[in-house]
Amino acid sequence: MTAPTVLKKIIARKFEEVADRSGSRPLEDVKAALADASSPRGFAAAMQAKVAQQQPAVIAEVKKASPSKGVIREYFEPAAIAKSYEAGGATCLSVLTDVDFFQGADAYLAEARSACSLPVLRKDFTVDPYQVYEARALGADCILLIAAALEQSIMVDLHDLALGLGLDVLVEVHDGAELERALELSTPLVGINNRDLHTFNTSLETTYSLLDAIPNDRLVITESGIHSREDVRSMIDRQVHAFLVGEAFMRAENPGAELRRLFFEV
Repeated sequence: MTAPTVLKKIIARKFEEVADRSGSRPLEDVKAALADASSPRGFAAAMQAKVAQQQPAVIAEVKKASPSKGVIREYFEPAAIAKSYEAGGATCLSVLTDVDFFQGADAYLAEARSACSLPVLRKDFTVDPYQVYEARALGADCILLIAAALEQSIMVDLHDLALGLGLDVLVEVHDGAELERALELSTPLVGINNRDLHTFNTSLETTYSLLDAIPNDRLVITESGIHSREDVRSMIDRQVHAFLVGEAFMRAENPGAELRRLFFEV
């Protein structure tokens, strides 16, 4: 498995982070905290219900920065952003919790989730079971598994652990080989990242090219590169009704209003 250089760097740091966290807060303590975690809100079910109505199912991202773009939103209040997204018609939230590369924080997830009723994805680089328990303890409703970052046996184990804890799983792919591996998992949520992690260029053709290989029982979520109503219409014309969008909203003065404009205004 050949991962992009930037992803290798992030994953190497993530293993260090897990070691640091588990050293200061043992896994047994994290597991004990699950007793106080609120019930999962049903991330996959919310997405599936919206798509079943032939409406756009939008995962709206709460993201301050990225490695490729730097700081995207200077004025960053996760609770206010979450409320704005909910008012704008979002189906779910995605909250960046990676500290070193995306300037995220666990607290951002807690703040966003407590400010609304939407299910929340913990957007991070999950490589170890510790993080799955941690996500559940934080109140996440779904985790992300990136096929390019994980060996198959590990991805399967993390997926199964998450489902066993009541979490949903979004598995992310970039090409046909990763898609084949993702389809071995039972999760219905298959995300296609239109951003090439080698070059950071985005192309909606990435989603288009994989559609015919995805069974009808999976929910395709197109990620990255959605910036205009034409982009949205192009996806819907191809029967892709689920989206994960961050930058286009984060650069807008009112993220929720921009969401409504892109997806719901006639």
